[in-house]
Amino acid sequence: MPEASVVYYPSFFNPTIADTLFNTLLKETPWQQDQITVYGKTHPQPRLTALYADNDTTYTYANITMQPNPFTKALLQIKHEIERITTTAFTSCLLNLYRDGQDSNGWHSDNEKELGVDPIIISVNLGQERIFHFKHKKNTAWRQKIRLEHGSILITKGTTQENWLHQLPKVKKSIGPRINLTFRIINPT
Repeated sequence: MPEASVVYYPSFFNPTIADTLFNTLLKETPWQQDQITVYGKTHPQPRLTALYADNDTTYTYANITMQPNPFTKALLQIKHEIERITTTAFTSCLLNLYRDGQDSNGWHSDNEKELGVDPIIISVNLGQERIFHFKHKKNTAWRQKIRLEHGSILITKGTTQENWLHQLPKVKKSIGPRINLTFRIINPT
């Protein structure tokens, strides 16, 4: 992808570990559904979320401010594994639960000021496979799709968030749940 740095590991966690992590996070996470305002209309966010961190720094996106929970044993296990390959110490993790194919995330960039310039974000994917879409902000003919498999990770860094939008669109067929964890470095504002 031009003007981006994206790396995909399709089988970062083996299926047994990925299954255990998925089931643990599904049961133990205090999932919440916030209200989101898009084009002047407020409605329930089309997914459930939770925020974890090693500090008490909040995270604000789309006019939603989330308070962090302390990292759990399962999240620390995942955090340790991704920090090992990236040599980056992540402070926070935003979890998304896509309950079925109707849960989604529209076009956006992770470019909030508390993420800093050229943020590195690690996306850990557990559960149902989904197709993740990218499109360039200026040249919308530049598009990319990636099938995010159970146990995979996707790394975006450098100018990716500055130059590209991404989304997880709705799907019509009946599918199972998916948990996505996005590890980030959130700087206090």
